[in-house]
Amino acid sequence: MSEQNLWQKFIWFSERAILMIIAIATLFATGIELVRMISSQTVNLSDLFLLFIYAEVLGMVGAFYINNRIPVTLPIIIAMTALTRMIILQSKDLDSINIIYEASGILILAASAYIMSLKDEISLEKLKIRKSIDEDLS
Repeated sequence: MSEQNLWQKFIWFSERAILMIIAIATLFATGIELVRMISSQTVNLSDLFLLFIYAEVLGMVGAFYINNRIPVTLPIIIAMTALTRMIILQSKDLDSINIIYEASGILILAASAYIMSLKDEISLEKLKIRKSIDEDLS
């Protein structure tokens, strides 16, 4: 077995181990949040956004296990949700200019997600065209 192959296997295993740790830690954090909501008998909008972030992180880990890659739009959506949660948590004590900055960040992230989704659509179209050409040549 070559040294490069050994390193590739080590990196492959390490990547999956880290993703499993992320999934377990996310489930643990979700459990803690649910217990806190039940014990306080209150559910705030920021709590729901936090649970949504946890669900998106689990979805990102799951997407990696299915496709061996993480779609770029998922971390962007997580960042948008985190900024939204931050605005909700701090809106009472924050200067309005800071809210505008955070909302601008959300707008920039939304534009980025849209551009990345267009890129994915173009890539899929290219693959379809290549496949069609290959079939015609065969």
